[in-house]
Amino acid sequence: MPPTLASLVHHSALKLTVRAGEDRLDVPVRWAHVSELADPVPYMEGGELLLITALKLDAEDPEAMRRYVKRLAGAGVVGLGFAVGVNYEEIPAPLVEACAEEGLPLLEVPRRTPFLAISKAVSAAIAADQYRAVTAGFAAQRELTKQALNAGPEGLLGALAAQVDGWAALYDASGAVVATAPEWAGRRAARLTADVERLRERPAPASSVVGGPDHEDRVELHSLGTGRRPRAALAVGTAAALGTAERYAVHSAIALLTLTTERSRSLHAAEQRIGAAVLRMLLAGEPDHARAVAGDLYGGLLDAPFRLIVAESASASAARAHADAHARVTGTKPPSATGATAPGASGDPLGGLAESVEAAAARAGEAVLVVPEGARLVVLAADGGAAVAACTEYAAALEAARAVETRDQGAAEEDELVVGLSAPAGPIAASAAYKQAEQALSVARRRGRVCVEHEQLAAGSVLPLLADDAVKAFADGLLRALHEHDATGRGDLVASLRAWLSRHGQWDAAAADLGVHRHTLRYRMRRVEEILGRSLDDPDVRMELWLALKATAGEQ
Repeated sequence: MPPTLASLVHHSALKLTVRAGEDRLDVPVRWAHVSELADPVPYMEGGELLLITALKLDAEDPEAMRRYVKRLAGAGVVGLGFAVGVNYEEIPAPLVEACAEEGLPLLEVPRRTPFLAISKAVSAAIAADQYRAVTAGFAAQRELTKQALNAGPEGLLGALAAQVDGWAALYDASGAVVATAPEWAGRRAARLTADVERLRERPAPASSVVGGPDHEDRVELHSLGTGRRPRAALAVGTAAALGTAERYAVHSAIALLTLTTERSRSLHAAEQRIGAAVLRMLLAGEPDHARAVAGDLYGGLLDAPFRLIVAESASASAARAHADAHARVTGTKPPSATGATAPGASGDPLGGLAESVEAAAARAGEAVLVVPEGARLVVLAADGGAAVAACTEYAAALEAARAVETRDQGAAEEDELVVGLSAPAGPIAASAAYKQAEQALSVARRRGRVCVEHEQLAAGSVLPLLADDAVKAFADGLLRALHEHDATGRGDLVASLRAWLSRHGQWDAAAADLGVHRHTLRYRMRRVEEILGRSLDDPDVRMELWLALKATAGEQ
């Protein structure tokens, strides 16, 4: 504890006597300062014990003393020491009364006690308090290190909560609570998720102080990690502001957790390289080799149905489309897409998806394989698990945000995500699952969707695909000659063709639908063949004409 007026009064060598403010002696003293100025307030910082002899004061003027004492109290001076036997044989009554009215402690300093002795006593007490704080801080550091080594982050949090007489919580990269100490603090920690998310938007290291829900406690938030994007966050809740010893403990915890986080990052990179090798073996049709390499790290993923997820940013999709077009036109190898943001970079949706999937898997205790693949992100996750659910939830959130942005601004951000999910598969069918995910990704890109699952394609209809602009252009070109013929009023070939195809070439049924004789319908179909230069006996021709009619149905 820092020195207080009470500890100075009880100091046997100083012989101080209390003349006013007896009920305020427990106030900490930051320093002892001597000043004979009539107005020393401009030179005060607050927390001082002011020592005077009243050399330049009219200490017997009640009004002057009231103004003097009031200014001292307003400046944060915690006490006034008056030396008797120098200019006054005893403390003047007006000064005593003024201090009593203002509640400012007034200490009488005997002549044989020099002001220097008081300053030394205060200085020694402050130094001793700081030494105790540093010693306690080092002890806390040793205890925190011991717990971190023996019990991991959970043990460290428990030791930290005991050191600060409060609670502590650890958050992962997504802002979710990973661990708390004591356990009852979990609910409080969960209420601060929004504050943690705001902290994560600031470059590390960053910190903030927030009031707990309903001002239950004072909470300090600290980001963890040495990179520009924080990897985790620490919350420390206490009833009051941290003291020096508690501050040492918190800083030690931050250092240890940061070290753990950075070590985890290195391990994560190594695990990611193993995961990439496992994925390549699966796609190459070598499930046995993949299982051997996966070992205990990813082996559990290969023992049950899994999903393959392929994701890329919308900007990367556009670049890929341009590259594919370039390859089709020139017959050369597509140039690599440029301008794609690396996963994990700030503002990159691929990085956000990876963090959400990995955090959900970690909380559920399940394995997940996340592999950056150029401008893409490939994820292999257990079917029906937390990682797949987190992926679809993340995509749904982006879809909702896109709808709001499109409504408000008329355009969506270029760095949005496009995601394709395969059907459940096993190691032998990994290559087919990857193709399914790519097909779903392609459909999502064409439809302007964030996420499409392969099952949706199989369970749905091919007709929505006809909404593609290229299909409509083909349909318009194929049917243009028939529309031009009908525009002259010489028949209704388009309606007749639609009726005939819908009746699978049954002349009587189609003619009845049109209200014409079957010979009239036969004549019209011969005219269709003549105008198009194609035979209706060819099933491929009938299929193309039917799809063209479907693609342009809304334009009729």
